[in-house]
Amino acid sequence: QINKSRFSSMAKIIDGKEIAKKLREKCEAQVKQLIEDHPGFLPGFGVVQVGNREDSNVYIRHKLNAAKEIGIDARCIKLDSSITEQQLIHEIEKLNNDPSIHGIIVQLPLDSKETIDTNRITNTISKDKDIDGLSDLNAGLLSHGNLNECFLPCTPHGCLELIRSTGTSIEGLNAVVVGRSKIVGTPMADLLKHNNATVTVCHSKTKNIESILKNADIVVAAIGKPNYINGSSLKQNAIVIDCGITAVEVNGKTRLMGDVDFQSCQSTAGYITPVPGGVGPMTVAMLMLNTVTASKRYLDTYSPSQWKTMTYLPLDIKESVPSDLAIAKAQIPKDIQKLAHEIHLHSNELEMYGTKKAKIKLNVLDRLKTSPNGKYVVCTGITPTPLGEGKSTTTLGLCQALGAHLKKNVISCLRQPSQGPTFGIKGGAAGGGYSQVIPMEEFNLHLTGDIHAITAANNLLAAQIDARMFHESTQNDQALYNRLVPSINGKREFSNIQIARLKKLNINKTDPNTLTEDESKLFSRLDIDQSTITFQRVVDTNDRFLRKITIGQAPTEKNFTRTTAFDITVASEIMAVLALTTSLHDMREKLGNMVVASSHNGTPITADDLGVGGALAVLMRDAIKPTLMQTLEGTPVLVHAGPFANIAHGNSSILADQIALKLVGKDGYIVTEAGFGADIGMEKFFNIKCRYSGLIPNCVVLVATMRALKCHGGGPKVEAGSPLPPEYCTENLKLLEAGCQNLIKQIENASFFGVPVVVAINRFKTDTNAEIELVTRIAKENGAYDAVMANHWAKGGAGALDLANAVEKACAQETNFKFLYDVKLPIEEKIRIIAQKIYGADDIQLSEAAQKRIDLFKKQGFNDLPICMAKTHLSLSHDPNLKGCPKNFVLPIRDIRASVGAGFLYPLVGEMMTIPGLPTRPCFYDIDIDPETEEIYGLF
Repeated sequence: QINKSRFSSMAKIIDGKEIAKKLREKCEAQVKQLIEDHPGFLPGFGVVQVGNREDSNVYIRHKLNAAKEIGIDARCIKLDSSITEQQLIHEIEKLNNDPSIHGIIVQLPLDSKETIDTNRITNTISKDKDIDGLSDLNAGLLSHGNLNECFLPCTPHGCLELIRSTGTSIEGLNAVVVGRSKIVGTPMADLLKHNNATVTVCHSKTKNIESILKNADIVVAAIGKPNYINGSSLKQNAIVIDCGITAVEVNGKTRLMGDVDFQSCQSTAGYITPVPGGVGPMTVAMLMLNTVTASKRYLDTYSPSQWKTMTYLPLDIKESVPSDLAIAKAQIPKDIQKLAHEIHLHSNELEMYGTKKAKIKLNVLDRLKTSPNGKYVVCTGITPTPLGEGKSTTTLGLCQALGAHLKKNVISCLRQPSQGPTFGIKGGAAGGGYSQVIPMEEFNLHLTGDIHAITAANNLLAAQIDARMFHESTQNDQALYNRLVPSINGKREFSNIQIARLKKLNINKTDPNTLTEDESKLFSRLDIDQSTITFQRVVDTNDRFLRKITIGQAPTEKNFTRTTAFDITVASEIMAVLALTTSLHDMREKLGNMVVASSHNGTPITADDLGVGGALAVLMRDAIKPTLMQTLEGTPVLVHAGPFANIAHGNSSILADQIALKLVGKDGYIVTEAGFGADIGMEKFFNIKCRYSGLIPNCVVLVATMRALKCHGGGPKVEAGSPLPPEYCTENLKLLEAGCQNLIKQIENASFFGVPVVVAINRFKTDTNAEIELVTRIAKENGAYDAVMANHWAKGGAGALDLANAVEKACAQETNFKFLYDVKLPIEEKIRIIAQKIYGADDIQLSEAAQKRIDLFKKQGFNDLPICMAKTHLSLSHDPNLKGCPKNFVLPIRDIRASVGAGFLYPLVGEMMTIPGLPTRPCFYDIDIDPETEEIYGLF
């Protein structure tokens, strides 16, 4: 209680500075206790500032200085005044997802050149971090009296503490709040109401405000008008809290004035706050108190914890390893709900698909948004050979070792296999031996239908491209416009997606009847240049006869024919969008932004221009959710997305990784697989996936086998169906050492990104100790953090314990993660950097077609997209026959295309097939089903 007075007949001045000082001391003690109880934890908040208003700078300095004094980690995120609403929301979402930030403040008013909805911005802040208490959710909780579930807005809370400091009981008193703002007036009235005062809210339109004030025991002035309340309006001995602060010119000098005429009120009021020095310091103090509260709630709810109820499945290891399908069928998986409970997923975050798999809803990211991420490990390999390297098997064996044997929280993140390879040559992608995903047949066949959803969405868009060209070619301007915007029951309306197109065209009209002839033509005619169409139909089957087709041959298409082709579904841009999206909203935007062609004047034509973006998102609504499965030893696996690595970016989804990283906690691990060799899948993992996700990897596991290294060292060609040449089954150190040049290059490639590399030697029974020692030594001498032999195929997780220990140690190292190139570099320069650094090329050679595309993409504004090289996976070069580490070659760039929705450009290196063909003897010869038991056999 402060009882300062200048004269005995005057009001006692409530010293906000002194009270705030005591509150800050209280906060400081609580912060020290939190840090002591939770080593490594530091409460923190972020202040988002748009523009550079001087008064905002002053307020922010006060907040940052107070935080520093108390021991809170506070930072100011200064954003340019040119920032758009969407960019600002993105910045806030980053803070929402930052586990080191426990509170977020948006400094108001926003000094923005763009129109920004302040209410939308404050509502973007996570409920758990809204320490200003300005969101609608907080306001609702406060209004309903749920004071323990919300954050009390700082200024009203500070005012309440000032009133309490007088020693006056609020209960039963008449309180008048002058002002009804969302920031002060309305929450102040709620606080007084919940403290049992009888509250009246007045504002600038209130009549007879003087008579209302005359009956007030407590007056809180927050109307923003200097000297609005004078002493004659007050009840004798009233408590007056002045929240106003306005800079006013008086006799050539600037003075800060409140809403209360201090001089006239001082002789009437019992207690009064000065301006400055009253409410202002309290606002900052309450902000600190809210930050401490937010930090406590974070620790109570999201403290990383061991999965204490986790159960693991024992393996029945056979000396002679049975077939993959036999091993998978012999293991009884856990009920998926049990597994979900063990890894701390809530039931409302699951969608069940039977008893052995479930989709995870994206709301889990909202619940875990303030939780720390685990260790992020990417598993890649040397350049593939027909003999295989076993990346999926190694990924799963490593996770079984970390989980079932070292008792770490760990999740594997894998791509969904395509039906093409499953029924072609390669077979499934569930791992092998005693390191598999189960049920294996469900994993390899359909899963939860995501690839089918992509096929449907892709082909809907492809159909609309041709249909739109057909309709534009067969109708005049007016007829086309009338059909696009039909009159229904005498009323014409634009759909939402059409309104968006109008805005894109700078036609600021919403009534279809008001467009001019030129405007309706511009709106209706996309004028697609057939020769620029890059979007093709897809099917999830290896079918060589769809590589070039002619469509439109029926008489109903009126001779509108064109040559096109099919791609395999996993090469669809929609698959890439799914893998790189971060939310349903983000996916909707990406799908709508996909560029499928250009007009004759060079304008990019998008899915939204074709009116189909929303429908694509609807078809993909369930596909955006990752699927939860398990390994043979019962550790969790997230399966999501499946882009090929040679013709796309070759990684599972960002969303699966984000969810897994939150679920495992800061001491846990996720291992995600990058397709094909490190020069392809890993490079794209870093430069594309990590660039869009913002996630920073901790370790690279680089898989190699003796057989594959010998193949790179000049070993004999391996023929499908023929016995393996003896060079691959017997010790041959010379051949092996020569092949290690590929391993050395891939270690170097990983080192470009500043991430430690652990080489995993995937053991075969014919490998000798001398061979293992040779590869281990060469790997370590050439920059690998460690190199270890792993026998997980034959032993499960127990066979990968050395690898797991090496990965754990590597993840404890500091990383200096960096991208290979700046996206703002010219397109051709980014291609050249990848070619020279990652592939070892001398230079690149752009075809005339490629150069024209580059010039077009720059003109269309796509220069700053990252690069996704489409090249053979069988060599570091463009020639699949060149094994090892080729030198002295120039990389030919035949063409370059844009996946604008997914967010990358993909140069075509040499001749690249985007749909495989079936071999003479596909593996489906061995696949069948028992009609009695419904058991599947023959899958591998």
